[in-house]
Parts: sequence; structure tokens; C-alpha cells
Amino acid sequence: MTRTTTGDQALIKRINTAIVLEAILHGEPLSRAKISELTGLNKATVSSLVQDLIDNRLVREIGTGVSSGGRKPVLLEFIATAGYAVGIDLGVNYLHGVLTDLRGAIIAERTAPLVDSDPDDVFNVLRPFIQNLISEAPSSPFGVVGIGVGVPGLVDSSGSVLYAPNMNWREVPLKDALSRAFGIPVLIDNEANVGALGEMMHGSGRGISNMVYVSVGIGIGTGLILQRTLYKGASGFSGELGHLSVEAHGKPCRCGNRGCWELYASEQALLEQASALGRDANLDALLAAAESGDETVRQLLAGIGDYLGVGIANIVNIFNPDAVIIGNRMSRAQPWIEETVRRTLEERALGFHLRGVQLLFAELGGRSAVMGAAELAIAAFFDRLKAG
Repeated sequence: MTRTTTGDQALIKRINTAIVLEAILHGEPLSRAKISELTGLNKATVSSLVQDLIDNRLVREIGTGVSSGGRKPVLLEFIATAGYAVGIDLGVNYLHGVLTDLRGAIIAERTAPLVDSDPDDVFNVLRPFIQNLISEAPSSPFGVVGIGVGVPGLVDSSGSVLYAPNMNWREVPLKDALSRAFGIPVLIDNEANVGALGEMMHGSGRGISNMVYVSVGIGIGTGLILQRTLYKGASGFSGELGHLSVEAHGKPCRCGNRGCWELYASEQALLEQASALGRDANLDALLAAAESGDETVRQLLAGIGDYLGVGIANIVNIFNPDAVIIGNRMSRAQPWIEETVRRTLEERALGFHLRGVQLLFAELGGRSAVMGAAELAIAAFFDRLKAG
């Protein structure tokens, strides 16, 4: 009986500690009295739990606030540098990585090309790439708390990449490989999902309850945020709208379908069209040409914008979101695609669905996925703290 009671008390303490930490995370700076008021916990309990958080170097006192009568309250804040997280955007032909503190502030950032998509070759580049980011972490109580990775494909609950068509990957146990290499928690998810998280936490999606993030890179993926929560579907595979059919008898896709949206509205589609005209099949070069007034390139970009608008109109009709956010590398083409996307969207989406929807471009630009990947690792760390 005593053992059960002790266990119950320990569980209650973990739950209450999580409640106090959550209050500080979302409302800092806060006094102990304000935490008590917000949480409903008595002042003695709050004081004890806060002291535990201070002892564990997760919270610190930062001075006094304004008094409403009596002693000035001592204010508390979360120590963002108590630990660090690594976020990785594993693209078809590139790596992009960040090291952040526990609030998502970037401490270090790196990029590297991927010249071969063979899983072993990618891992041989990815492992030292991550190690270099970890080595840049300052000394801290919790060290590097985890690694989050976004990949352009289907990911199962065990962190294996089931299928990444643009990389020719099938059944690649990426989480297991990274966990063995680094010995710290690893989280793997679809690149568009982590991009949606990045924009929700730090970018254009702040304060938006229901949104669809459209990741436009070599392919197209979508991340769905419903009621501020990432929606992943019954099997965890939602968001593969890049393979929505927009041409019934169109070009064959690597996925096995025909006429997929990403064949007409992605970076790869732009590069193929430019190459067919004898132009440099390089996004940086094409955007520079558009910037300098090259009308041929601007027309190519407008065509991409038109097809993007077709797909986004379908998204608006199906999901009726508060916002659609265009992200990843093609978001850099905003000056030359936005007008066409908006016009096509207005022509094709149902009027009632259009009334409240915002068409936005990723505030984080090319950082949406890496910031979301780091957030995966940070959120998992907080979950572990709450679980005790």
C-alpha cells in the first residue's frame, strides 16, 4: 500500500512539474504567484517545483517585476541554453542542417551537396555532417538532446523511410542507423511535415490554427496542420498531394501514377522545361535571369505558378484551411509566381472556400524544414522531461 502511495505521489509530482514548466515556457517571465494563479496549484507546491527546475538548470530567476502591493515578485524564465538540438533537411540533392537551443534560436548552420542518392553514400555524408553540428554545441546541462530529420518520402512509425521516389529509396532504416551512430534520440519525419511545424512555430503559420504547407522542391509534398496539430492520417502517410493527378493522361511519374502535380509545378519541372529550351538547368541561375528581366524565364516561372494554383485550388476545396503556405526552394521565386498562383486559385477554387483563406509564402524560406526538424527533437525532449 505504501509503495502504491509513493508511486502515486511521484506521478503527481511529475505531472505538476510539467504543468509548471509548460506555464513558464508559454508565459515567461512569470512569478511564482502568477504560476500558482494560472495553474491552480497552491503557492507552496509551485515554490517547491520551481526550486527543482532551478536545481536542474532549466529555469532561472531574472530579477523582480512590478509590485501590485507588497513585495516585488521575483520573475522566472526558461533557460533555452540548457540543451541543444540538431535539425536536418535531407533533400534529394543537398543537406541543410542547424544546431539550435531549446527555443529554436540558431547556433550553427551548415549546407552540403549530395551528389549520389544511394543510401550508403548519403549516410557517409550525413554522419560527419551531423557530427560537425554536434561539435559546435556549447557546454550545457543536457547537451544535445536529439536529432530531427526531414526526408522527402514516406516514413513509418519506426523511423524507416519506406519510399522516397525522387531518391529511389525503399525500406531505408534511417533512424536505426543514426541512433547507432550517435547514441542520442533521433526523430524522422516527412520533409513537408517538418516544414509545416517549422512555419507553425517560427514562421508564417504563427497563430494560424488550420493550414496546409506546400513544400515545392524537386518534388512536392504537403504538411497538414489542423487545430495547431500536425495531421498524419491513419497510417502516418497523409500529405502526399504532390501525387495528386492534375493531368488525367499526363506524363508518367516515378510513383507509378500519371499526370502527378509535382511533374508540372515543382523545381524539377522548371529545370526540365529550361533545359529543353537550352537554358541553364539550375535554380539559382534561372532566378538570377528572372531578376535581370529575362522574359523567357519569367514565362517559365509563370507556368509553374499556374500549375501550383491548380493544385492549391484543389487543396482549398478539400480542406478549407485558414492558410496555404508555399515553402521550400521554389518559394524563392515568389516575385514571379505569386500573381499567377493567386489568379489561378481565384479562378478555380470555390468562392465560399476562398473567403477566409490566406495564400502565404514561407517566412523561413529554405529554413522551414530544418527548423521543424529541430522542433521534433526539442518537443521529444520536453515529453521525456514530463514523463520523468
